[in-house]
Amino acid sequence: MFELKRSEILKSKQDFNLVYKCGRSYANNAMVIYVIDDERVNGKVGFAAGKKLGCAVVRNRVKRLLRESYRLNKNILRKDRAIILVGRKALVDAKCDAAQKAFLNLCGKAKIIVEE
Repeated sequence: MFELKRSEILKSKQDFNLVYKCGRSYANNAMVIYVIDDERVNGKVGFAAGKKLGCAVVRNRVKRLLRESYRLNKNILRKDRAIILVGRKALVDAKCDAAQKAFLNLCGKAKIIVEE
């Protein structure tokens, strides 16, 4: 089906800082999304979960939910934007469908869904 390639993921600290500093943020209770239109990082995505969420097991689960929400919907997103998804406390106990619903809500706010 859809897969997430290594070349599509933000890795370097400079790229993360660029998106955090120059990008726009949109939030709901489950996650925050940072969006930027910059040719250096276009089409890439990053995932983050802070230590306030809990131990490493919890943070990794939150990042898995974020990755899966992105992976299932990446075909409807614009390719000329870079985004970072940051998990919040409400995502700790959430199921995959709730994470996906929150993700699509934020994508609609950020206007990064391709109109067909």
